[in-house]
Amino acid sequence: MEKILVIDDEKSILDLLSVVFNKEGYAVKTALSAVKAFELIEKEDFALIITDIKLPEKSGMDILKFVKEKKPGIPVVMITAFGTIKQTVEAFKMGASDYVVKPFDVEELKIIVAKVLEKERLKEENIRLKSELKEKHSLKNMIGESRALSEIASLIEKISMVDSTVLITGESGTGKEVAARAIHYYSPRREQPFISINCGALPENLLESELFGHVKGSFTGAVADKKGMFEVAEKGTILLDEIGEITPMTQVKLLRALEDRKVRRVGGTVEILLEGRIIASTNQNLESRIKEGLFREDLFYRLNVLSFEMPPLRHRKEDIQLLVTHFLKKCCDKMGKKLKRLTPGVINVMESYHWPGNVRELENVIERVVAIEDRETITQECLPDSLFSTRKQPDTQNLLKPGFNLNETLDEISRSFVQEALLVSGSNMKDTAEYLGINYRSLRYLIDKFDLRNKGREIGKNY
Repeated sequence: MEKILVIDDEKSILDLLSVVFNKEGYAVKTALSAVKAFELIEKEDFALIITDIKLPEKSGMDILKFVKEKKPGIPVVMITAFGTIKQTVEAFKMGASDYVVKPFDVEELKIIVAKVLEKERLKEENIRLKSELKEKHSLKNMIGESRALSEIASLIEKISMVDSTVLITGESGTGKEVAARAIHYYSPRREQPFISINCGALPENLLESELFGHVKGSFTGAVADKKGMFEVAEKGTILLDEIGEITPMTQVKLLRALEDRKVRRVGGTVEILLEGRIIASTNQNLESRIKEGLFREDLFYRLNVLSFEMPPLRHRKEDIQLLVTHFLKKCCDKMGKKLKRLTPGVINVMESYHWPGNVRELENVIERVVAIEDRETITQECLPDSLFSTRKQPDTQNLLKPGFNLNETLDEISRSFVQEALLVSGSNMKDTAEYLGINYRSLRYLIDKFDLRNKGREIGKNY
């Protein structure tokens, strides 16, 4: 029950407001003087204070000043007369939340009190959500105690405090976006937006519009002006995920934006200041792509001011048990299931597996096991067959016999690899294409060709 303090030198008003707000479900305390009010404010916590400006000895302004010094989180509503409007303006400058004019209407005061308290509740909720968001993206979520991960965590803390562009490399599923978010939420920009855009998932014309925005009529379908992600990010952080996928033309425009720190909407003439911090990530070797003529060297150096590589899971196997424990609890809580136990053999299998999909694949495996298994103890038999498989080189001597067909054999091998990649990624098209080293269009063609449209759908989600 929210507690309200009402301060007035007229007992009839105190009695009236006490009855009114008690009926509204509040606990009401009253004070006939500022001195008594000071005592109550010191001893008790109130959700809101209502005070008349004119009081004997000390005034409502003195009470407001006392509250802002001692307990600044308590909102104060002032009761004023027409002759004290100047004081009301001064009260707002000092931090009063609202006011009501004598002779006041009780219903109006009830609405004001409800509005002020709701605003305070929303403010507290916003603070709580921001705190949870920061906790969610803190370094605590980079689960592990390996030296490789500890070095990355230490580096993130250092580079989060500067504004230089960051390039994060590493295989798919290693947690590049997790690292990028941690940089943002440890930085002075934490109160500003964090915007992530997958550069590999959009065609050139759409990506340019998403990044820079467009003006109405600049192309077919541009029915209204639209802000680009660089504008939306404002003074926050923008993550250019899979930066290695952008086309040469977009690379030129991105380079110009980074050099000039200005962007221009597609079809527009006005230059907009680029105030956000840029983080780029990729699972590709950009230096190799430069040699192949697929990525601009000057753009690479613009992005590669600060850089680090997220280690693959096979290089930090000492973290697997901690990750398994974390994901097991997370999945059981999400599905409303009792926390399951693992036999030692399960961890042995997981530590022996090569994890091509890294942490994301591990989470998908745990989620699949929790979803499917009803038993309380998870054994090796509960794990998917892919964790026990090892790839072998094809026996060409046995293959090259009468009746051998190269195209059919290659199709069979391709189908096997696409199917395994789909299972590893939980049918995430972006990740599947990355695992296979092909583009989206080629992946869609192979999925249709081999009728694999629904393979892996049951496994899980992105890390």
